[in-house]
Amino acid sequence: MPAKRLIDLLFLLLYRHKRKHLGIFALSSLIVFVLLSFMLTAQSLRHSLGSALEQQPDFIVQKVRGGRSVDTPLAWMEEFARIHGVERVAPRLFGRYFYEPNETHFTLIGIDPFEAQSSKLLETLVAGLDIKRFIAEDGMIIGEGVKAVLDHHHFFDYYVFRAPDRAKIEVSILGVLPREAAALGNDAVLLGTERVREILGIDEAHATDIALFVPNPLERDTVRDKLIMAHFDTRIIAKSEIEKLYERLYNYKSALFLSLFTTVLLGFMMILYARYQGLHGSERREIAILRAVGWSIKEVLSLKLLENTLVALSAFALGFVLAYMYVFILQAPLLREVFMGFENLPVHLWLRPYLEPSTLITVALLYFTPFMASVLVPVWRAAITEPLEAMR
Repeated sequence: MPAKRLIDLLFLLLYRHKRKHLGIFALSSLIVFVLLSFMLTAQSLRHSLGSALEQQPDFIVQKVRGGRSVDTPLAWMEEFARIHGVERVAPRLFGRYFYEPNETHFTLIGIDPFEAQSSKLLETLVAGLDIKRFIAEDGMIIGEGVKAVLDHHHFFDYYVFRAPDRAKIEVSILGVLPREAAALGNDAVLLGTERVREILGIDEAHATDIALFVPNPLERDTVRDKLIMAHFDTRIIAKSEIEKLYERLYNYKSALFLSLFTTVLLGFMMILYARYQGLHGSERREIAILRAVGWSIKEVLSLKLLENTLVALSAFALGFVLAYMYVFILQAPLLREVFMGFENLPVHLWLRPYLEPSTLITVALLYFTPFMASVLVPVWRAAITEPLEAMR
């Protein structure tokens, strides 16, 4: 058959069965939208967190007493620096500050602008940051969640912290972290290291913990063993452990969703199969007429395959566009809380567009395979029926 006549017949069939196709089209678009929305949200968050973790130290050493972390002596730094494979050792100053009016916590992070890694991290979080101003004004940079809380209580330009000795420490607000940093810095307050010591009551001989950078992956196990043997009252946290923790968390939530989605997909397949199993008399007569005028079973199946492929592709495209807009333009309201939770300050994170080709392939396989199987099996049964019997 000429291509033009085949196209005309194809669109004629689509028009004749538009009510059936519209129902399947709407249901298919919804299925693709839900699945892609979840997967795009998970991938965007995993990519953002993975990028942030790349800048973190390879090991964190904390002093432990009675099962709880306490301030770590800075004297340990010289000992750790002598371990073969350790490129650099740096103290870290941070802690939780309880904000009574809102009954929430701010995460205070000490930044030393003269320390190379801190400056790099700071400039990454805050594009165009004026480090000279940060040093001169001795102010702070806050996350969006902290900004919202302080604005609500009319602290627009500064905030007064209370130290453990009841001293009042006024610190001006120099800027707000960008939305891209909300996943990790929503409740963060970046200050100079001396300010953090005053507010949290950490003396000059201690830090919150000690960070170690080991560039060679082959030496990290050896370095870890030496750190464990150096002091028995320590907790060693490897970057790989943090990465695995996040990976397990996302895999758990993804597996939970996919198990529920599989049930929905099976229901979708049953609806499709039942819909096409009970072909209307007009559809059976159409297939019988095509067989009677000389069409082979293969040609009939090819025509029906093209007809339903157009419906499936259109539904897939619409579901993808709606999912992309929902996740990256509307920022996935409600769905993002499935991953981030509500433990402290509400996280107004910014989902950056990120899509792996394997995601589309996976969704396409999960969607097109049962769709086509549910459609072609009933059509094949109708096509192998004798034309005279089918037209009765």
